[in-house]
Amino acid sequence: MKILDSTRSGIERIAGRTNANLARLITDDEGMSTAEYAIGTIAAAAFGAILYTVVSGDNIVSALTGIITKALNTSVG
Repeated sequence: MKILDSTRSGIERIAGRTNANLARLITDDEGMSTAEYAIGTIAAAAFGAILYTVVSGDNIVSALTGIITKALNTSVG
């Protein structure tokens, strides 16, 4: 019976390690941060390009110029 118990415990150890390795392989997300970083960088660049297009348009420039001119010409009190 002693040999049977040691064989059983050895098999249980191997099964436990196999299950741990399998779980690690299934949930391993190595490289995910690189892909997320790349997608975030592309999104930020696209947002910057859209924002630049909007801000550099004639309507925005004239509106900002009007606001600044009005603020500079306002008298206090």
